[in-house]
Amino acid sequence: MDYITLNNGLKMPQLGFGVWQVPNEEATTAVEKAIEVGYRSIDTAKIYENEQGVGKAIANSNVPREELFITTKVWNTDQGYENTLQAYEESLEKLGLTYVDLYLIHWPTPEYDQYVETYQALEKLYKDGRVRAIGVCNFNVEHLERIIAECEIVPVVNQVECHPYLQQNELKDFCDQHHIYLEAWSPLMQGGKVLQDPVITKIAEKYQRTPAQVVLRWHLQSNHIVIPKSVTPSRMEQNFAVFDFELTPEDMKAIKALDRYERTGPEPSEMNIR
Repeated sequence: MDYITLNNGLKMPQLGFGVWQVPNEEATTAVEKAIEVGYRSIDTAKIYENEQGVGKAIANSNVPREELFITTKVWNTDQGYENTLQAYEESLEKLGLTYVDLYLIHWPTPEYDQYVETYQALEKLYKDGRVRAIGVCNFNVEHLERIIAECEIVPVVNQVECHPYLQQNELKDFCDQHHIYLEAWSPLMQGGKVLQDPVITKIAEKYQRTPAQVVLRWHLQSNHIVIPKSVTPSRMEQNFAVFDFELTPEDMKAIKALDRYERTGPEPSEMNIR
């Protein structure tokens, strides 16, 4: 496992395990297997409705709590200062934990204009020692600019949709300038289109790797944090086996040329669902 150091000095595994769309009853088995494979970073959220299942897997694990890195997120309906503090307590209770390592705002929902005060609640949790790091998800540059201007603590990560067809280069440049790590959700692109791209499959053949392993390796070498999701044990193992080979500069250049600003999820400025 490779670890990165966040802007507050906390170390985080660069490769984690996501549980979006994993039902609560299946999450326990999936996370137990992921921990057995070697994953130490688990990414959940209130809206996934599987925090209890994730918490059960953590409790069943023989891995000490301090060796695990647990992320969860405040959902759009819980935004606002007091609501966010309450939502955090509810997430902790479901997870069965006394703290989470990283707490994130799930979406800015700019129409409601509550993300600044929501982030200020995260700052209180951080200052009180209740969370080890705070950040955001799905924030565009203009949303990050407001957080940086109106709040005290720079987010450690911005978790966004990112894959070879949506490389987020402008956003990543801004994040790099402010020491914010870009964390990729849907890193293999939902629907599998990227994994069938001839450029990716050709590189995979060269290294005798799967297309997914090539894309994950591209993320790691692009200095992204990455959280692939799979409930299939063999794929969990394949996705984890990406630290023993390296793409050449030519490979990286070929993948960089695939960028086409193709989203599978919502545009953050337009996502105002509550």
